[in-house]
Formats: sequence, C-alpha cells, structure tokens
Amino acid sequence: MASAELRIINRRIKSVKSTKKITRAMELIASSRIVKAQQRMESSNSYIEVLDEIVQELTNLGSIGQEESEQVSNKVALIVITSDRGLAGAYNSNILKLAEQKYQEVISSNKEVDLYAIGKKASGYFTYRNINPASSYEGITDEPNFENALEIMTPLVQEFYDGKTNQIELVYTEYQSAMTQTALYKTVLPFEVEQIAKEIESVGGYTFEPSAAQVLSNIIPKYTNATIFSALLNASTSEHAARMRAMKAATENAEELIKILSRKSNQARQAEITTEISEIVGGAEALAG
Repeated sequence: MASAELRIINRRIKSVKSTKKITRAMELIASSRIVKAQQRMESSNSYIEVLDEIVQELTNLGSIGQEESEQVSNKVALIVITSDRGLAGAYNSNILKLAEQKYQEVISSNKEVDLYAIGKKASGYFTYRNINPASSYEGITDEPNFENALEIMTPLVQEFYDGKTNQIELVYTEYQSAMTQTALYKTVLPFEVEQIAKEIESVGGYTFEPSAAQVLSNIIPKYTNATIFSALLNASTSEHAARMRAMKAATENAEELIKILSRKSNQARQAEITTEISEIVGGAEALAG
C-alpha cells in the first residue's frame, strides 16, 4: 500500500514541477512584454494630452456642435475591451462585470445598445448570455496599433454623425502601476467637459480657423481614435501586468505544493522502509522460533 501511495505522490510532484515550468515561463514573457507596452503607452500620452487640451479649450468656448446635442437616436454604442487569452487573474472578470452592469443600466433606461466586443473573452462572455455583439474584434489586444483603433472608430463616428448613435461609451482597464489596474467606464462622445479635462488646465491663447466649431467637428475623429487607441494600450499593459502577477502567484503556489508533496513522499518512503524492516524482523523471529 505504501509503495502505491509513494508512486502516486511522486507522479504528482512531477506534474506540479512541469506546471511550475510553464507558469514561470509565462511570468517571464509577461514581464518582458509589459516593459514594451509601457513604453508604447507613455509615448502616445503626449499626443493624447495635446488633443485633450485642445478639446477642453473648444468646449470652454462653447463650440460643441448643436448637431451632436440634437441627436434624436436613443442608441448607445458600448465598446468593451478584454483580452484574447485567459490566465490573467481577475483582469477579464473585473471588466466584464462592469460592462454587464453598464449594459443593464442602459437597457433599463429604455435605450438601445450596440455592443462592440474587443477580445475573445468579451465576445464569448456576451454571446453565451444571448447578447450578440454588433461587431467583434480579435487578435489586436496583445499589441494594438493605431490602425486597429481606426478600424473600430471609423464606423462608430460615422453613425454618430448620421444620428444613428447618440452615445459612444468605452469600458476598459486603466493601467496605473504593475500592481494596480482599474476597470473604467468612459464617455467618448458626446464630449463631457468633466471627463475631458483630466485635471489639465486650459492654457488659452489659441486661434481657431475658420471657426472653433468647425475645428471641433474636424477633430472629433482624431480625438475619438486617440481615445480608443489609448484605451487599447492601457488594456494591453494592464493585461500583461495582471498575467505577470497571476503567473508569479501560480509559480509560488507550485513551489509550496512541491514542498508539501515532498514531505508526504518522505513520510510514505519512511513508512515503506519501516514496513520492510518489520517484515524482515518478523521473518527472522519466525525462523529462529
């Protein structure tokens, strides 16, 4: 019995060691990718901050076009950014929980919702709940580029201009540090001064030609694209950070489990040796008798 138990424990130790190698490799890959993702995110911040500042100046001038404020549609475009892969801790579950909450809030306010799922996890989550996304985008969350944001943004802004959509909302994860990522809900269009400001003080002194309203109208696609691209970069960096932490915890748990199983293996081996010695002694005594 002891020998069979020992074989089972040793097989488990071997299995856990193999799992540990995988989780350790995934942790190292995520830690290398997060550095590159942080650099891309930080390099785009200057451009996005300038757009924020210009839009803030335009809104302070009261140049938000009347065509946006007079939309008759009650449709909301809800963009949800998740990952294509799992094994990232609570990264996907946090964003999907917030997205479903916001989806239900919009529905309960008697508005229509067009869901745009970015990442396999979002698409699968809502499809399983009989909520079919208007569009799904996969394979772009790991290393998003500006063209990906443009592909998502173009039809949405056109529908906004055409009056088919009244609002464009974004649910994504904001990267704050390697240890902190926060699921956020943000209004992309129409503009909201409080959200656009982001504590940036308008420096003033701009001259807009031919008019501030025309400039704002022309800048909407660029601002929307930059906002979505920024969200994609934040989400990508957050995903790598969450996966790095999750795989580090899994590796540490595997190491602890190996220690526990090794102790059990030693105990089983000792019990096996004790049994063998007892059998030898018993046999010797029987022969001596």
